[in-house]
Amino acid sequence: MRALTLSIILALFVLTGCGDTTASRSLSGSALGAAAGGLIGSMSGNFGSGAAIGAGVGLVGGFLDDQYKKGNIDF
Repeated sequence: MRALTLSIILALFVLTGCGDTTASRSLSGSALGAAAGGLIGSMSGNFGSGAAIGAGVGLVGGFLDDQYKKGNIDF
C-alpha cells in the first residue's frame, strides 16, 4: 500500500503544472495537489484538511513552475 501511495504521489508531482498559461498551470497544480492531499489525508483520517492543504501547495507549485518556465525566476 505504501509503495502504491508513493507511486501515485510521484506521478502527481510529475504532472503538476501542465498547461500553457499561468492560470492553467496554477489550476492544474491545485487540482493535482488536492488529489494528492486528499489521498494522504484519507490515510490519517482527515480527507478535507489534506485536500485543502494539497490544493494550496499545488497552486503555489503550479505558479512557480510557470514562472520558472517563463524565465522569471531561477532556482
